[in-house]
Amino acid sequence: MTQAPTLDRSTIERIVRQIVAGNSAPQAASPAPVIAAQTKLVVSISARHVHLTDAHVETLFGPGHTLTPMKDLYQDGFYAAEETVMVVGPRRRMLEKVRILGPTRDYSQVELAFTDAISLGIEVPVRASGKIAGTPGCVLVGPRGVVDLSEGVIRAERHVHMNQSHAQFYGVANGDRMNLRVVSNGCTILFEDLLVRADEVSKLEVHLDTDEGNACNLDAATEITLLKQEPCGCKTH
Repeated sequence: MTQAPTLDRSTIERIVRQIVAGNSAPQAASPAPVIAAQTKLVVSISARHVHLTDAHVETLFGPGHTLTPMKDLYQDGFYAAEETVMVVGPRRRMLEKVRILGPTRDYSQVELAFTDAISLGIEVPVRASGKIAGTPGCVLVGPRGVVDLSEGVIRAERHVHMNQSHAQFYGVANGDRMNLRVVSNGCTILFEDLLVRADEVSKLEVHLDTDEGNACNLDAATEITLLKQEPCGCKTH
């Protein structure tokens, strides 16, 4: 795996000044979700973003600072924050103004699409959120400080949130796998192996990253179907 970079003090100070000066526009929150008729299924594109601990929020934005909600996400209690950070990879490659999602967590994590990771020069593994052991790190730069993450950069595997009623409807359980068929002119795709994340309160929502959403032209989709994976009916000889 690519190791997290170590930046000299002058480089860090230059990057911080660049952020404070606001030389680039912040990345927008995730695009509006696409809603399918099938049991009010929502399919959302999860743009690159960062999750932070309380301690890292204070390091990056100053003592006592807390995240400022900007826009509620589809899942209750979650939001895109006003705050953004710069994500720095090897050889000082950077993604500026990457949005932070709240609320804070017990661990910090950076979620990228493969194209983002290529731009940064980081080899990211596909992982379920929170499964960050052994993953590469990066440097996060905020207006008041810097966090050098030793691990936590992933491409979040495609997944579907649902509550237990939805799970019963589809005949699946937490940790199972499902398929998602997206019909779009010239871009129809069957996404396989969506991780089922079932609990008591979640709304029915699929998360794809920007690469996946662009590949199927999600905004122009005419039909979206969530399918239970069936065992292969092949006979072995």
